[in-house]
Amino acid sequence: MAKGFGGRGMSGMGGGMNMNMLKQAQKMQQDMMRMQQELQEKEYQAASGGGVVTAVVNGRHELKSLTIDPEAVDPEDVEMLQDMIVAAVNEAMRSADADAASTMQSITGGLGLGGLGL
Repeated sequence: MAKGFGGRGMSGMGGGMNMNMLKQAQKMQQDMMRMQQELQEKEYQAASGGGVVTAVVNGRHELKSLTIDPEAVDPEDVEMLQDMIVAAVNEAMRSADADAASTMQSITGGLGLGGLGL
């Protein structure tokens, strides 16, 4: 019974389409790998406390630099300085994540392929 089903029409129909889809998936994977590398090297900056604390991170979530205006250094209020540092670093990290998500979205076209290893 089954020999008539797979022999004639079905295998010839999708062969070219499957190869085309495979090529598109491979190109998408290459594009994503290239973009991931670029995003890892890219730097993101954010400030807090009205600009007295500035943090720069890269796409690997590494803190590259931290600038503190001397007016932000109050020995009586070290806790506020710590809070401003945390806020600036976290905002820079969020910027990196948002850029990565946006870039990957533009490559995949919203196909939701993130979990497929592509």
